[in-house]
Amino acid sequence: MNIIIEIIGWLGMGLILIAYWLISSRRTEGKSILYQGLNLIGAIGVTINALYHRTFLSVALNSIWAVIALWAIIFGRKAKKD
Repeated sequence: MNIIIEIIGWLGMGLILIAYWLISSRRTEGKSILYQGLNLIGAIGVTINALYHRTFLSVALNSIWAVIALWAIIFGRKAKKD
């Protein structure tokens, strides 16, 4: 089980870094589903790892990060429809 949790955490971190690289290199926009989706999935992965290791500062940070990404996806799509 431990190795699965570690893989989930590392993949999550990788997705967040890919999102950061994409936005920093102007390959995507902050409102894009790609950027927000990478952040959402990545933050969930890191949160799972942090919960397992009981590192609650990281749990809080990444949970909030995931909520912000989810909010951006939901309300970003609503704004496009209007």
